[in-house]
Amino acid sequence: MSLWLRVSTGVLALFATQVAATDLALRPVVRPATPVALSQSAGYSADVIRPQARPALARTAEVPPVTEISANPGYSDWVRAFYPRARAGGISEATLKRAFSGAQYLPDVIRRDRNQSEFTKTLWDYLDSAASDARIRNGKAALQKYASTLNAIEKRYGVDKEVVAAVWGLESAYGSYRGDTDIVSALSTLAFDGRRGAFFEQQLVAALGILQSGDVAPRNMTGSWAGAMGHTQFIPTSYLDYAVDFNGDGRRDIWSDDPTDALASTAAYLAQFGWVSGMPWGVEVKIPQGFDYTLADRKTLRMPSDWARLGITDMSGKPVRDFGSASILLPAGAQGAAFMIFKNFEVIERYNTADAYVIGVGHLSDRLKGAGPIQSDWPRGDRALTFAERKELQDRLTRAGFSTQGIDGRIGPNTIDAVRSYQQSAGLIPDGYPSLRLLERLR
Repeated sequence: MSLWLRVSTGVLALFATQVAATDLALRPVVRPATPVALSQSAGYSADVIRPQARPALARTAEVPPVTEISANPGYSDWVRAFYPRARAGGISEATLKRAFSGAQYLPDVIRRDRNQSEFTKTLWDYLDSAASDARIRNGKAALQKYASTLNAIEKRYGVDKEVVAAVWGLESAYGSYRGDTDIVSALSTLAFDGRRGAFFEQQLVAALGILQSGDVAPRNMTGSWAGAMGHTQFIPTSYLDYAVDFNGDGRRDIWSDDPTDALASTAAYLAQFGWVSGMPWGVEVKIPQGFDYTLADRKTLRMPSDWARLGITDMSGKPVRDFGSASILLPAGAQGAAFMIFKNFEVIERYNTADAYVIGVGHLSDRLKGAGPIQSDWPRGDRALTFAERKELQDRLTRAGFSTQGIDGRIGPNTIDAVRSYQQSAGLIPDGYPSLRLLERLR
């Protein structure tokens, strides 16, 4: 699915994000960072995804022409070296020729890949865009226009139509911003570049498998600069395992103007990872005075009725229904909104692990159902830490004796735990919030 850099599964008040030029197209962050091994099955898998392996072709064939940028003369050489590996993965000579005829090295893709860590946005700014008036209005119009399709998808897969629509809205602004980058060119460029070469080569082989299946023609396979495709931005490996032909035309078409297969594929994906019908993704809650903030941890699971005995209620002051075990999430620390989150939060995380994205999808889906905005305030005086500042925070915490288990500029669970431990030692509220104020205190 769409984004490729897996960021924090913990609290994300600040996170790397690649934002489209208009409010209509909101792209959180590229995903996933960790490559997964290739599967030997084309069936459902919780981990991966590849075309069914076919016998490697023994003969050596001519490499089709590729457009080459003079600054990177090694690109054509890389393509030649890639061919035997692709054939070993079951890609036919005919597919390779069709796919690479017209493919080219794309320097802008490398520029974007290099710069993405510097794009930072606060959670509240992200949510302002994710659930903007325009996105809510356009989402309600889309729900009405595709009512019969979305109702049928909800009935088949048990995933709320508003959640499917919210993913659609965040990934491509309801189909208006699907991306026009040639996928074979983008993935071969990224694989050749080598920074995450193994992962992008895996995606390239998967993309060639899609072309080989006949679902789309090579130059019609377009999407984002990082290789995500269609209305709901599937990456190639996820497409192979989870895309469905819902309209029965014999193709799993996520690229055309008709969003049917893309929306159904998104529902199928969420259902496969355990979507629970009738359970919310999360509920905004009130935190009582004197609350033990060390309990606001993803690992601490209790029933809502148990949380109610500790004074945590919904925003109207009533206990949250016992939908299932839940944890308390403070995405902007004690000064921001709090959420009681359920299993469906984790399911949306399988689409994109950034907390901001999950809250964005969940909140937008709530708004499409008619709910109001988030009621709590945010610490809007704060700004997002830059990439360099995030690394500095990790370094200073580690040198102070609160190890973040690595200094990579990504705010994940280990960094959150380190922040919380430092806060406890300093007599601060242990909410795990990595703010600029905290960094300045460590300096």
